Amino acid sequence: MKITDARVIVCSPGRNFVTLKIETDQGLYGIGDATLNGRELAVASYLTEHMIPCLIGKDAGQIEDIWQFFYRGAYWRRGPVGMTALAAVDMALWDIKAKAANMPLYQLLGGRSRDKVLVYGHANGKDIEDTIDAVAKYRELGYQAIRAQSGVPGLASTYGVSKDTLFYEPADADLPSENLWSTSKYLNHVPQLFAELRRQFGGEVHLLHDVHHRLTPIEAARLGKELEPFRLFWLEDAVTAELQEGFRLIRQHTTTPLAVGEVFSSIHDCHQLISEQLIDYIRTTIVHGGGVTHLRRIAALAELYHVRTGFHGATDLSPVTMGTALHFDTWVPNFGIQEYMRHTEQTDEVFPHDYRFKQGYLYCGESPGHGVDIDEKLAARYPYKRAYLPVNRLEDGTLFNW
Repeated sequence: MKITDARVIVCSPGRNFVTLKIETDQGLYGIGDATLNGRELAVASYLTEHMIPCLIGKDAGQIEDIWQFFYRGAYWRRGPVGMTALAAVDMALWDIKAKAANMPLYQLLGGRSRDKVLVYGHANGKDIEDTIDAVAKYRELGYQAIRAQSGVPGLASTYGVSKDTLFYEPADADLPSENLWSTSKYLNHVPQLFAELRRQFGGEVHLLHDVHHRLTPIEAARLGKELEPFRLFWLEDAVTAELQEGFRLIRQHTTTPLAVGEVFSSIHDCHQLISEQLIDYIRTTIVHGGGVTHLRRIAALAELYHVRTGFHGATDLSPVTMGTALHFDTWVPNFGIQEYMRHTEQTDEVFPHDYRFKQGYLYCGESPGHGVDIDEKLAARYPYKRAYLPVNRLEDGTLFNW
């Protein structure tokens, strides 16, 4: 089964998405997500100029060989742009192979390890009271796990806190907006938030929190220890992880479970974190981590060290990634949880899919492949709109490195 054509589709049904479509001489095609928030056109260009010409004529069934060809053959390995482009190719090829086998992707990976996938939603508000209301709404929707974020008193805005309770797009401007940040105000506020959430909702609901890489290891250790009485499911992205050994300091001081990895693009970004058991959940995404082929290796390594998966699943990943991730989640033995931010109605129309939500869980469908398609005619109605993620400065004006 030879690859005869491949093309990149860029659209913006509520936010920007980059999609790769690969076609074969047997009439089968596959869809892959290539979205990199704020750098979408870099990936689109990488695919169009450097990868698609090399795909034409290759055997679509040789997934591993094609993966190695683009990873090793490029000389310039890893990095978010290259690995996102490679992930798109990989997703599309797994979609084709599962369609050729006439089975859902999870069956091709090895079959079910579970019947349903536990997901968490995002509850946030301008203050603690507002966040409590948002958590209550998610509980009414059936969520059993909820990430809670709150505006910080004294700060005009806080990354990760949106005005909409169900949909959130952090890439908010044609040029990067700038927010002010105060670590001390944040550290004083967060324990109060979770104390009140536990008082209101008891111990039944799983509560999660995302720091968005804003702390140093010792600051994160303090926060983790202060949050221990509130039994978080995890504390996410407590520090930037370029210095993987930085997590040793956090681990020494707190038993709050730690999760990190949504910005990782390679197994080398998390090898030490996993092998030294410095984290409990690995968050690397299929779209930014080189696809199903590479994430299988990361998950296998993690299983050896009692680390579970907890894939990133924000709305900057298209339904193609979500659908693929759910098949992976359904199969992988060391599954932990799946992030699930709902897409807008426009996005769901452009990307029809067969997965569904019920009472805190997502269920992948039984369609051959990963179960997600793209309506190209509808996508053409939503042209690309440049959008950047915000940057942060400390209150004295210093550019904050998080």
